[in-house]
Amino acid sequence: MTRIGLRTTTAAMGAALMLVTGCSSESDGTKLQTIDPATAVVSPATTSSLDGVVHPYSGRIDSITFDPVTRNVLLVSQDPPAVRIVAADEVESAGPAAAGRDISIDGNIRDVSIASDGNALLSMDSQVVKLNLTSGEQTSFASPDPANSAVELPDGRIAIGTERGTVHVVDPSSDKSQTISGLASVDELAVTGDNLSALDHRQTSLTDINLDEDRLGAALRAGEGATHLVTDHFGRILVTDTTGDELLVFTADSLILRQRFPVGDSPYAVAYDETADRVWVSLTGTNEVVGLDLSSGIPVETNRFNTVRQPNSLAVDSSTGTLVVGSATGDGVQVIPTRNG
Repeated sequence: MTRIGLRTTTAAMGAALMLVTGCSSESDGTKLQTIDPATAVVSPATTSSLDGVVHPYSGRIDSITFDPVTRNVLLVSQDPPAVRIVAADEVESAGPAAAGRDISIDGNIRDVSIASDGNALLSMDSQVVKLNLTSGEQTSFASPDPANSAVELPDGRIAIGTERGTVHVVDPSSDKSQTISGLASVDELAVTGDNLSALDHRQTSLTDINLDEDRLGAALRAGEGATHLVTDHFGRILVTDTTGDELLVFTADSLILRQRFPVGDSPYAVAYDETADRVWVSLTGTNEVVGLDLSSGIPVETNRFNTVRQPNSLAVDSSTGTLVVGSATGDGVQVIPTRNG
C-alpha cells in the first residue's frame, strides 16, 4: 500500500496555543472570531467496483455507531427520521433493512455516542436521551440549549455540549449541575482518562475543559476545518481536518498536537479499531475509506477501500475488524471485512 508522508509537530510548531479562561458567568461565545463550520464535500458518482458487500437501505444515513457491549449497531437517519438498532452479525449477513428494530425518538438527533452498560447518548434539540440498546428504554436529560454532543464521564455524570458554546454537566443521581461557557460551539466531546476535551467547529479548535475549576483550559487550533473525533485506548484524540485533508493526533494531558498526517480528499467520519490499533477515516472527495496503523506511534497507511457514494458515517467492530459504512445519498450500507481469516 502507498505510504503517505508524515508531518510530526508540537503545539508550538503546528498550532496556535490559545489560553482560554471561560467560566459559567461569561458570554455564550458569540463575539469570538469564527469560521463557517467545515462540511463533507459532495462526493462524485462511484466509478470503481465497491469493496465488501453493499446492503440496500431506505433513505440517507447520517450516523452509524457500534456498541461493543451489546454488539449492536445504531443507525440514524434524518430524512426521513429513523433510528434502527441491528445486531452486528445481522448487519453483515442480512443487512439493516431486513433485520433489527426501529426505535421511536421524539426529535432531531444531532449526535450519538456510546455510554456504559450498553447505552447510547442521543444529542437532540432540547435534551439528551440515554437509550438502552437492549431494552429500548429511554431516559431524558434536559439541555439548556440545543445539544450538539454528549458523553458519559467516568463518574457517571453526563457532559452535554451545546450550539451556544457551553458545556453543561448533569448528575443523574442528583439535581446538581454545572455550566462552563466561552466557546463558539461545542460540537463533539472526548473523554480520555479524567480529561474532557471539546471540539469547536466554528473556531476549529480543541479545548481542555477543567471541570474541577469550572473553567476552560488551554486550547489548540485543530487544522483548517475540523469535523469529527474519536479517542483510542492510549488516550489520544484523533480528529479529522476536513478542510485541510489531514488526520490530527492530540493528547489531552497536557493538550498537545502530536502529529498531522495527510490522508486524502475531504476526510470526514472516523472510527478506531482498538484491537488492531488502527484508525479508519472516510474520504468523501473520492468515496474511499483509508486505514492507518498507529501501533508504532507513527501512522502508516495499510488499506484503502472503495465505498458507497457520500460515506459520511463509519463504524468498526473491534472484535472482528469489520467496517460498516453508511451512504448519505441513499446508496445503502456497506460492510467491509478488514482482517484475513
